Amino acid sequence: MEATAPFLVVGLGNPGKEYAKNRHNVGFMVADLIAERIGAKFGRHRRAVADVAEGRLGFGGPRLVLVKPLTYMNLSGGPAVALAQFYKVPPEQIIAVHDELDIPYGQIRAKIGGGEGGHNGLRSMSKSLGTKDYARVRFGIGRPPGRQDPADYVLNDFSAAERKELEFLVDRAADVAEAVSSKGVEWAQNAYNGS
Repeated sequence: MEATAPFLVVGLGNPGKEYAKNRHNVGFMVADLIAERIGAKFGRHRRAVADVAEGRLGFGGPRLVLVKPLTYMNLSGGPAVALAQFYKVPPEQIIAVHDELDIPYGQIRAKIGGGEGGHNGLRSMSKSLGTKDYARVRFGIGRPPGRQDPADYVLNDFSAAERKELEFLVDRAADVAEAVSSKGVEWAQNAYNGS
């Protein structure tokens, strides 16, 4: 593993104002907050259909390349793999931040690899990277109420009740992503998965 390679933090979401506050766009929200924390600004990358921000996590911390693919969710893998190649980032230094139907709202969990759980952004990343062995920061959004179609549910904005906690949870998800990059997935799991 190349010591100088940055961590690629891929916030999954859909581009455009109409999607900005959707449950499916929580990856973008987390990427925006991390960029703000490290004093980095997003700009269009010349080698990928993505907005990218670069910076270092604290003094002497890991270098981060924050990514918001500008393709739609189901094509997120293209920009992710293009940037992984450009920055020479191995899969074990890629972190996908995404919404997760199978985790209750309010819970954030870190893991490496595993299935995609029907998430088109993860499916595209795994296919493009040729591996599922990258880190994920899973932001629980819970299952849709009643018989609502999960595809509609993820493309709706967070409810008024959910929005009361959203800022705190995005902050926590950013903490988890930073912990994965600086201390590893296992450390982040021990610190955050239980709560």
